[in-house]
Amino acid sequence: MHHGMRTIVYPVKDLTRAKALYRALLGVEPNMDEAYYVGFRVGEQEIGLDPRGHAQGMSGPVGYWQVEDIERELERLVAAGAQVQQPIKNVGGGRLVAVLGDGEGNAIGLVRG
Repeated sequence: MHHGMRTIVYPVKDLTRAKALYRALLGVEPNMDEAYYVGFRVGEQEIGLDPRGHAQGMSGPVGYWQVEDIERELERLVAAGAQVQQPIKNVGGGRLVAVLGDGEGNAIGLVRG
């Protein structure tokens, strides 16, 4: 069961520059500000900056769909033709994420927690 796309993560090379730009764009301070991830919360939406994104194969922003059972959702989407790009991993705070490819060059993110 989906609860909408609540998180969009942008791969960035210069985290300091990107943080300043997105702070100006969004008009809020980051709610998470770490060397490995900067997150901004705007209402129900999370905008994330990932300095390791390019190294992990991200070529552009990835939208993460909120799901209740990430293992079942991953299996269901692979059965429907998706390819696993990043297997399920724990990113801290009880959050599990995975990234799939749709076969058209687009990434589909899943997040639980």
